[in-house]
Amino acid sequence: MSRKGNCRDNAVSESFFGTLEQELAGRDPNWGNVDAVDAAVVDYIVSFYNMTRRHKTLGQVSPAVFEARWAEAQRSAAA
Repeated sequence: MSRKGNCRDNAVSESFFGTLEQELAGRDPNWGNVDAVDAAVVDYIVSFYNMTRRHKTLGQVSPAVFEARWAEAQRSAAA
């Protein structure tokens, strides 16, 4: 990491939260309380962001597919 105050320190988290805000805002939320927001964010991360959404830094595949390919490559290399 770079020194404190450098704009690249939190670029990954800024990108994630920007994407989260953009994609959740389109769902026409009716947030009743903090628990409802918490459940929506967890649902978004677990069911969409990690399982379905393609990531440019992972070669346009989802994290689940990327990890499955990595695990297969590790098994192949060990055999």
